[in-house]
Amino acid sequence: MRRRLPALAAVARRAFCSSTGSASSTRTTHFGFQTVAEDDKERLVGHVFQNVASKYDLMNDVMSAGVHRVWKDTMVEMLGIRSIPGAANLQVLDVGGGTGDIAFRIAHEMARARPAPGGTSPNEREAPRIVVSDINPAMLAEGRRRAEQMPSLASPPAPRLEWLTADARRLPFDDCSFDVYTIAFCIRNVTRVDEALREAYRVLRPGGRFVCLEFSHVTNPMLAKAYEHYSFNVIPRMGELVASDRASYQYLVESIRQFPKQEQFATMMREAGMRSVTYTNLTFGTVAVHSGFRLAE
Repeated sequence: MRRRLPALAAVARRAFCSSTGSASSTRTTHFGFQTVAEDDKERLVGHVFQNVASKYDLMNDVMSAGVHRVWKDTMVEMLGIRSIPGAANLQVLDVGGGTGDIAFRIAHEMARARPAPGGTSPNEREAPRIVVSDINPAMLAEGRRRAEQMPSLASPPAPRLEWLTADARRLPFDDCSFDVYTIAFCIRNVTRVDEALREAYRVLRPGGRFVCLEFSHVTNPMLAKAYEHYSFNVIPRMGELVASDRASYQYLVESIRQFPKQEQFATMMREAGMRSVTYTNLTFGTVAVHSGFRLAE
């Protein structure tokens, strides 16, 4: 009997065939280990996250044995929210933050922050705000559902949470709108990473900070082999058992392998205009936190 291919693979094949010969197919990119027209990647990635939205956080716990929570806590700690002058009034943009994991952590830190003494905050007249942006409405819906279960974030001193469907490459904000831009486990899914980085720089205010948490490349050769085996032989099976979706998790592990190495991504940040660029490896480079600033002009 002929074996049925995973549904996601079928979607990818249709996208490739439908774009063949069109003007938009002249530029290609990777979708996992497949090569597809750039115009199709956004739809294919959207299909992945539409499928996994309701089980996204559960699968993160299962795949990482809960360690993703430590990675996210570390990212937010590195922001040092409570040490920023006027942190209680920060304007924060969390891109690709659909289910709210990063935004909720930052919101709790902002709620504990004290107003700048003597009215010295550069943004003291602005109401504190976190905009959670994601290209996928299903992920945002999951985030809103979770927010409704957190009464501590429903009123001051917690910042206002806003939920917005938007593309990381074409953000609907004016220049210099935000003090902080965060993005976690998202940027590797963007069709053109360089465009997303330039948009991040554009919407940051002078002195604003960009912080990215993303899967990266394990630095220890022996551990790298074990991680490779786990990624390709265990994670897709977990996706099949827990989320009934092997194909989406096969894409996710492939997308990690396609993402630039730590120093290469840091170079891309510098090319986008960011300065004081650094990165910190967590769990031997399984993930890395990259940080950069838009310097005061």
